[in-house]
Amino acid sequence: MRIATRTAPSARPIWAVFALAVVVGSAAIAPYLQLDINGSRLTVSGELHYALLVGHIFTAMVALVLGPLQFVPAIRAHRRWHRRIGYAYVLAVVPSGLLGIPVALLSERLLTQVGLLVPAVGWLVTAWLAVGAIRRGDVEAHRSWMARNYALTFLAVTARLLVPLMLLALIPFTGGSLASLADSVPSFISVGQVLGWVVNLAIAEIVIRRRRARTSTTTKELS
Repeated sequence: MRIATRTAPSARPIWAVFALAVVVGSAAIAPYLQLDINGSRLTVSGELHYALLVGHIFTAMVALVLGPLQFVPAIRAHRRWHRRIGYAYVLAVVPSGLLGIPVALLSERLLTQVGLLVPAVGWLVTAWLAVGAIRRGDVEAHRSWMARNYALTFLAVTARLLVPLMLLALIPFTGGSLASLADSVPSFISVGQVLGWVVNLAIAEIVIRRRRARTSTTTKELS
């Protein structure tokens, strides 16, 4: 039998995600703190649509900040705290996902509807699968589903990072400046929303597969 020394995964990438979530999430929620419908960055059809949007954004912000903490090894080692954070996270995801569905359906643009509806439904489904897995005692499946779930949560960050990157990529082809493309920002927001969850889920799957491969290798070396 070979005795293998397993190196504990670094928490630095997780804390980097947490920092991004706090910084970008704070900037995203700022226009809605005054509850002024005229300050909405998403076109809304009326007061009800705006109220649903605000509820969705506020609960999503809670999930966005709490999410990374579930993956910190030191916190996972303390099961009570890990469980409490997980419960609080799910309690934020569920209402945010439920509110996200009418927010998406009330949106006028088809791309916005797709960009918001798919992750809202996916949020609820992956949360349900993650909770079901841990109740069965399947820790590996639970971790995988929670990774996919937070990938959808992190859409709030990725979408806002993709929009300026897409505008910068257009400059060489349009010959304009970033300021001249400012009027195109609203139309790019919906594109960023769709690309955001696609990119995030792809990254989540890569992380999940690599973790499973490491676990499999370690198991073989110890056998």
